[in-house]
Amino acid sequence: MSANLPHVVIYTDGACDPNPGPGGWAALLHYQGHERILTGSESSTTNNRMELTAAIQALQSLERPYRVDLYTDSAYLQKGITEWLPRWRARQWKRRGGSLANIELWQALDIAAQQHQVSWHWLRGHAGNRYNQRVDQLARQALMGRAPNEGCVPTDRPVGQRAAAEEVRNN
Repeated sequence: MSANLPHVVIYTDGACDPNPGPGGWAALLHYQGHERILTGSESSTTNNRMELTAAIQALQSLERPYRVDLYTDSAYLQKGITEWLPRWRARQWKRRGGSLANIELWQALDIAAQQHQVSWHWLRGHAGNRYNQRVDQLARQALMGRAPNEGCVPTDRPVGQRAAAEEVRNN
């Protein structure tokens, strides 16, 4: 894929309380000077499933290929997609120790990620990054049924991609 692709910065988070139990997910997309919020929930799930779902939904919401910087505080998601998934794919979606948990979500994420040029970034949760804190709050609201809306909520509030990337560098 070309470096000339349009650029989007995405922050994702998932929440579950208790784990397993009801869960929520959220994604915050910054692109072309605007912000887009995606949220959703499930009545019975795990935190890892919600983390994966947030990333899948964010990537699937993009209508054409993008150059993506995706930020997550989930080591499970970040390590899974960058380190473990290539081995799982080579082993026919199996782990050495047996079956793969959340296989259908990992496969969906693999397909969604292949449509874009994605750079995966892990950041420490609850460490002062305002965008990470915001998706954490939105995921918790979704978990409690109080998210802005299930699905897509575009906003017209201008947000620069540089500001989002700068926030990560400063924290």
